[in-house]
Amino acid sequence: MKGHMKTFKDLLPWLHYPVVMSFGLALFAVLQFYGVSPRTNAYISILSTAFIIMLLEFKFPYRSDWYSSLHEVKTDLMFIGLVQLALPPLISFTVAYWLVGHAPEMKMHDYWPHHWSIWSQAILMIVVVDFLLYWLHRAAHNNRFLWRLHSVHHSVEQLYWLNTSRFHPLEKVLQMLCDSIPFILLGVSESVLALYYIAYATNGFFQHSNIHLRFGWLNYILGTAELHRWHHARNPEESNHNYGNNIIIWDVIFGSWYLPKNRHIKEIGLNEKNYPKTFMGQILAPFDMR
Repeated sequence: MKGHMKTFKDLLPWLHYPVVMSFGLALFAVLQFYGVSPRTNAYISILSTAFIIMLLEFKFPYRSDWYSSLHEVKTDLMFIGLVQLALPPLISFTVAYWLVGHAPEMKMHDYWPHHWSIWSQAILMIVVVDFLLYWLHRAAHNNRFLWRLHSVHHSVEQLYWLNTSRFHPLEKVLQMLCDSIPFILLGVSESVLALYYIAYATNGFFQHSNIHLRFGWLNYILGTAELHRWHHARNPEESNHNYGNNIIIWDVIFGSWYLPKNRHIKEIGLNEKNYPKTFMGQILAPFDMR
């Protein structure tokens, strides 16, 4: 009996991700069946997976020293509220307003397979978006100005699910040029966009989570926590790898995949000791030329 219990406990790190991700996608399918609007559906599904991941962090932590302080939580809540929740609808509204005057001249809808199932379209969107974001992310580690923006995301010194939201608003706009605006212009349905964002958000929560996780061969397909933790390493020789978001195949193809064997990540964050910790400090940090 004890042997069976130990075996099940050993399996848990392999089960957390597929079970929670499957739950989020299944919840989306159920809510869609009952006619819940795609936007409401996405919020409910994302909040549900976030809550489960938060509980898993307390029950199965990867590192006990990665429990964030109240100050860090307050900063990340500001980022998730203002940058992740308030900014995207504002940008989308601006694009939609622009389309009102230009829609008759545009014929971009023909370039997207609207006749596919929403699940197939979502998979295609993930592959295309990750290709675009891969190069944006890689550029952010090699271009001085882009790195000043991206440093905000790398300022965290303990990974936990909520700091997946820590992005400078200007970088968030650049990301939307890759993962939202082109697909709005292509006329991708709200259901496909909602499904994509559920997968994107849930995977992002897991990438940054403080949960004991194992992925095995999935590390060659998905942008996993085991890979992304190395991307947050303080040593640039380690962190300049694993740029993928949902999937990691572009890192595999373009030679930036990185997962050392038989050793664990040590320090994460920036080498700048006096980097601001507050929300406004990090908003202004990229423009400090001292």
